[in-house]
Amino acid sequence: MILFALPSAVLFANTLNDFDPDSLSRPGDILRIAMVAGESSGDLLGSRVIRSLHAQFPDRELVIEGIGGEAMQAEGFHSLFPMERLAVMGLIEPLGRLPELLRIRRELYTRWSESPPAFFLGIDAPDFNLGLARRLRKGGLRTAQLVSPTVWAWRQGRVHTVADSVHSLLCLFPFEPPLYDQVALSATFVGHPLVAELRDAPDKASVRRDLGIDADAVVVALLPGSRASEVAQLGPCLIEAGRLLRSRDPRRQLLMPAANDERMEQCSELLRIAGAESEVRLLKRCSREAMIAADVVVLASGTATLEAMLLKRPMVIAYRVAKTSWALMSRLAVTPYVGLPNILAGDAVVPELLQDALTPAALALEAEILLSQGSEQVAALQPSLRALERDFDAAVGQALATLLSPESASDAAE
Repeated sequence: MILFALPSAVLFANTLNDFDPDSLSRPGDILRIAMVAGESSGDLLGSRVIRSLHAQFPDRELVIEGIGGEAMQAEGFHSLFPMERLAVMGLIEPLGRLPELLRIRRELYTRWSESPPAFFLGIDAPDFNLGLARRLRKGGLRTAQLVSPTVWAWRQGRVHTVADSVHSLLCLFPFEPPLYDQVALSATFVGHPLVAELRDAPDKASVRRDLGIDADAVVVALLPGSRASEVAQLGPCLIEAGRLLRSRDPRRQLLMPAANDERMEQCSELLRIAGAESEVRLLKRCSREAMIAADVVVLASGTATLEAMLLKRPMVIAYRVAKTSWALMSRLAVTPYVGLPNILAGDAVVPELLQDALTPAALALEAEILLSQGSEQVAALQPSLRALERDFDAAVGQALATLLSPESASDAAE
């Protein structure tokens, strides 16, 4: 996956007018940090990181800037470019925007090399962040990456790229640090923040009351993803699969959450085209609520699959990209699975319908089976859930504090 940005001189200028650049070079107790998150899941991780840093350095004033979304900005983060235009699926699709990708990376490199922060943290978005981190590291800046690239799935040689780019790698999954044993890199399992966050999630009954859904209703949640390209590829198929399920029992209820205003408009148009506006209930920014309310979840491969797993909801995973991208990715793949639940379990516990195998009929069939047998899938994933236990906030704060140690400073200067 390549993450890119479409810079805008006007947006950049407006953001800088709101932010005092001199704060990056003030002496004293100000801790200056640079971060880049590439999409909504990274934005949520970034917001947790910022809170962790405040807890780790309670007596320091934190000045944090880069690229981030609403969740990071709510924690005081200064986003220099709009994050919502950073992400796209596939290998071939981003090439048309490569000039913009390179331009924004140059802008950030120039800014942070001329006024160095304490460290740079890339959050996911490895194709964007690692290249930037590598250049910053060569200039003497301490660098880190939160979320390992999927070297366990494809392109294993990237472990060397990561080691050349960052001093520290913060991994979300316990099986990832050993993959970096062959290179000189500090790779640490910090856990996943969703584990603790969802431990206190509301129950199905209360969420259904809030959404006006009967307690005994049969509900299927359709989650086509948070990116425009995902929704375009998967949305029509998920909608038709939902309609097939309803044709077998009209009392079944279909929920489709939209990640933001843009996806809300896009999903609304797909429902209009399909003539399914009266059959699918569209929700704005309620992905988690939709999953909690559901009996079965049909969703795009990605972080949402981990969320469904933690919420103990039976799921079917869908994935489709452009044909050229799929041909390249298939050749580079080193694991038979794309879904995080299956990768964590090391087995095909969750049905995965990929590329040409993804059809409305196939999705509807798998969902139908889970409506009666979903508890077996949930039970099979419990050992994987226990392996994810870790205090994310504390582990991240400690790992990033290590970057500021004298030893780390000496390493960065080499």
